[in-house]
Amino acid sequence: MKVVSTNIGNSRTVVWNKEEVTTGIFKNPVDEPIYLGTEDVVDDSVIDRKYHGGVDKACYIFSTDHYPDWQARYPYLEWSYGMFGENLTIKGLDEQKIRIGDIFDLGEAKVQVSEPRQPCFKLNIRFNSKETIKQFVAYQRSGCYLRVIKSGMVENGDKMTLIESNPESLTVFETFKLIFSKNKSQELVNRALADPFLAESTKEKFRES
Repeated sequence: MKVVSTNIGNSRTVVWNKEEVTTGIFKNPVDEPIYLGTEDVVDDSVIDRKYHGGVDKACYIFSTDHYPDWQARYPYLEWSYGMFGENLTIKGLDEQKIRIGDIFDLGEAKVQVSEPRQPCFKLNIRFNSKETIKQFVAYQRSGCYLRVIKSGMVENGDKMTLIESNPESLTVFETFKLIFSKNKSQELVNRALADPFLAESTKEKFRES
């Protein structure tokens, strides 16, 4: 896997459903490296820290491999990497192979996969469509959030290299499907709840279901 784009967002206020909403989802590629801190990416806008940023969501990554499908859905948008609000766009990222708790070297940083991305209404804002969240859930390729074990700079061309696998955990793909499944497998729910590496906020969703 390789970093093809580093993306930073600035706070932006837009009108959505006749209300003003401030968001940091509008991210754009930058030429310089970005610094992964333990709770966020330095100089990136994090507006609502209840749902974004923090130890379990310090950095969001998304795959280049999914972009063509989405560009075909929204050909009228002006496309660039960072469209999904990701800090890092990664070539070769596969949610069906990456597991919760997997640890990677990523540039100067060391990171751990904590949970899949669960879209909020701001993804609809970014795509200017009330259907995007539903489409994202149905697509089932979510990208993932990272904990930053070791802070450091990441730049375009850096490799994302697996250094420690967690074979007992569900994959990111399996976890995302489980979150949004109406008829959840109790066996899989139990595995997720017992996983020490899965973000607590996601475990809480399973407890409530």
